[in-house]
Amino acid sequence: MKTLRQAKIGETLKVIKLHGEGAVKRRIMDMGITKGVDVYIRKVAPLGDPIEVTVRGYELSLRKADADMIEVE
Repeated sequence: MKTLRQAKIGETLKVIKLHGEGAVKRRIMDMGITKGVDVYIRKVAPLGDPIEVTVRGYELSLRKADADMIEVE
């Protein structure tokens, strides 16, 4: 299982599954990250937090904890 947190800069990955429960999962889905969507890794901060991605045509910053809940291929 590969998560968004393990992705490298410049990769484009497809979301397979969202882990997590309730409000956290709903917040991630409200940001546009849903099953089947492509996510492009733009930047990663020096200490790895946050991760900047492009999803559905806009830029989004994710915390490491949130990126760990997103399973990709």
